[in-house]
Amino acid sequence: MRLSLILLAIAFLYSCPRSALAQTQPSDSTTPTKSKSRSLPVEMRVPFEPTVFPSGPHSYAIYELHLTNFGAAPVTLSSIEVLDPDAQNTRPVATFDSEQLEAMVQPLGGRTLSDRKERLVMTGGQSAIVFMSIEFDRDSRVPKRLSHRVSMADSYVEGVVITTDHTRLRVLGPPVEGADWLAADGPGNDEDNHHRRGVLVFDGEPVDSRRFAIDWKQVKNNASFSGDTKDVHSYYAYGKTVVAVADARVITARDGLPDNIPGHFEAFHPAVAITYNTVAGNTITLDLGGGQFAYYDHLQPGSLRVRSGDHVRRGQPLARVGCSGDAREPHLHFEVTTSPKLLAGEGLPYVIDRYRSQSADGHIELHLRELPLNKSIIIFGEDRSK
Repeated sequence: MRLSLILLAIAFLYSCPRSALAQTQPSDSTTPTKSKSRSLPVEMRVPFEPTVFPSGPHSYAIYELHLTNFGAAPVTLSSIEVLDPDAQNTRPVATFDSEQLEAMVQPLGGRTLSDRKERLVMTGGQSAIVFMSIEFDRDSRVPKRLSHRVSMADSYVEGVVITTDHTRLRVLGPPVEGADWLAADGPGNDEDNHHRRGVLVFDGEPVDSRRFAIDWKQVKNNASFSGDTKDVHSYYAYGKTVVAVADARVITARDGLPDNIPGHFEAFHPAVAITYNTVAGNTITLDLGGGQFAYYDHLQPGSLRVRSGDHVRRGQPLARVGCSGDAREPHLHFEVTTSPKLLAGEGLPYVIDRYRSQSADGHIELHLRELPLNKSIIIFGEDRSK
């Protein structure tokens, strides 16, 4: 009998997923409600750790938490708590309940979900991405590390300790000049933000090069154009100068692709087929040093003033805003990543040394060394657009 029990225990250890075993180990984090058990067979991981960046009265940690159900039975997410493993107090840094998680969870595997609550159900072998955004007051202490507690009904899993300063936060100049620039699909956690939800599998690894990308559009009276919507010249951003954000070396300068006729949804008919080689349109990539690269996409054909191998100075004109590649209307797609290869890197936050933002009521606020958030209206330097 005793031998049978020993063999049964050994069999359990070898058949149980490593993530399930790890959750039975002691934790430095706070102890949750005693009625919960640590029997949840869910693996957690963060493929790319965040770097906290400031914007307005807050600082933000934006990253992805990947979950996989290693069990056979379905489990339903009920909450996620983010903890400071180095703090003595027991309060979570942030807590997300089921209603909040419905807008944060993206199931993988192509499941079609008619009910938002179904996003929280992970069947056996199912994986999901939780798009995390943690907000801190600018005057408060930002933890050097964060850990996670994922709860499902009466069980939970705890772990995945990450840092909050994974990469160098570069101070850059603006990529465009003048006023009335909309940071479209900029940094944030909205579920309809195609940059934020832009996770791709590249060379066998999930990456999001667009995590902090911004589509810079120029707007007046809440519109990006005046006149014929199918004419690129009707758009305020079209033909505006884009400039170097830092002293850097040009590693890519690709020209020759035509502008698209502007159009959204079914009305979008690209001038050339969208492939890996054309998706960015006419593009310039700068090597900022330290393993960071700045991308300028969808540039106007024939407007590039630099070539691969050139060295540029901050503020130097590079090209003009166009509508090439996968662009529905004229805008500058700008991002900073970890790779000189398009789409293959991880998107990085950075800060712009100086800009002003304009609120809906016309109030102007100065920002020093911050990163504009999604839908901000920005003024760079002197307004040369009028």
